[in-house]
Amino acid sequence: MNKFWLVVIGAVAAIIALSNLGALVGLAITVAIMYYTAKWFFKTDSLVMKIIWGSIAVIAGLTAVVNVPAILGLIALYVLYVVYKNWDGKKTETKDPFQSFEKQWEELTKKSL
Repeated sequence: MNKFWLVVIGAVAAIIALSNLGALVGLAITVAIMYYTAKWFFKTDSLVMKIIWGSIAVIAGLTAVVNVPAILGLIALYVLYVVYKNWDGKKTETKDPFQSFEKQWEELTKKSL
């Protein structure tokens, strides 16, 4: 891919990621709340506490799922990662197995003659 287009795509993705930075922080907080409340839910033996921890975890999970700007920010961060990885312009070439076969066959025929 041309470096010009990589710069354009990277700049657009960076702008989107920066504009959704607050939403990304909110997503991280709600995921952390959901993780710890689920952890405490499984540790407790009281039915009342299980209901409380479970309801908090469900509310935090719903908040994390409906946080669309944060999901767009995550996609933008992934695009930035892909642009960074493709910056060198080196394409991973699949090695043709027949090239090495032909090379070895040529070496074998030279040795036998």
